[in-house]
Amino acid sequence: MKRAALYSRSRGAREAAPPADAAPAQPAAPARPSLLRRLATRRNLLLPLAIGGLIVALVFTATSSFKPAPRQITQRDIDRAVLHTLNTKPLPSAAAKAYEAVRRSVVLVRGITPGENGEEDSDDAVGTGVVIVESGIILTNLHVVLQAKELRVVFADGSESEATVAGLRPEHDLAVLRAKAVPDDLQPATLGSTQGLAPGDQVIAVGFPFGIGPSVSAGVISGLKREFRSPQGKRVLTNLIQFDAAANPGNSGGPLVTMSGEVVGIVTAILNPSESRTFIGIGFAVPIENAAAGVGLHPF
Repeated sequence: MKRAALYSRSRGAREAAPPADAAPAQPAAPARPSLLRRLATRRNLLLPLAIGGLIVALVFTATSSFKPAPRQITQRDIDRAVLHTLNTKPLPSAAAKAYEAVRRSVVLVRGITPGENGEEDSDDAVGTGVVIVESGIILTNLHVVLQAKELRVVFADGSESEATVAGLRPEHDLAVLRAKAVPDDLQPATLGSTQGLAPGDQVIAVGFPFGIGPSVSAGVISGLKREFRSPQGKRVLTNLIQFDAAANPGNSGGPLVTMSGEVVGIVTAILNPSESRTFIGIGFAVPIENAAAGVGLHPF
């Protein structure tokens, strides 16, 4: 009797045939990467970025630590800066600042004879005035307006107005004028006491010499309580301020101004023994206390 073979030498015999009614085999799904593998991949991407950011931070920190601290400003630095400014941008002179303080208060005073038959008006006198009240009250000299048939004043902004005589002080050669129309921004001058004046103090005279101006001349107080007699000998003025800032015909009635910009006098006369009537170094001004009293004001 033959014994059954335990092993077959045929490959087909070793592989079991599928049943006839079995379904066809499905292809195997691809294996999904594990969570650890995904985290490792993401770490490999982020690691270079993190290292780069760390390097940038370290470089910034190192640069900041080696940056020198700001130097403290010393008095020597300040002195150098001030000296540089003074050398490159000079400050206005004391005379220029005094003029700036008073210039908008100075007016040209014209004594006019109206023209007839279509002729132009003629100037009988030309002088200077200074506004002391913003409503249009102006101080000038009596001899500037005495013979005028009509008065006009020209303000610093170029506007012009008729003016009338509101008061006279013959003993001080002063006249008070009132302008009929004034600029909106008319600025009265600041009046200053003469009590503190001394020979040698700097002053300026502002006016319209020979109708040219406004013109500024600078000088000093030459003396106080001076006396002046007119060339005709008809008039004697006392308690005058003597000064050496240039003044000529047309300066009459203009302000004498300190370096602080305060009006301390009204220019009234010049001394010249000759008949030329030009300045030779001696001028006189009425103290502002006397001038202000002419309009019933006390300036202090």
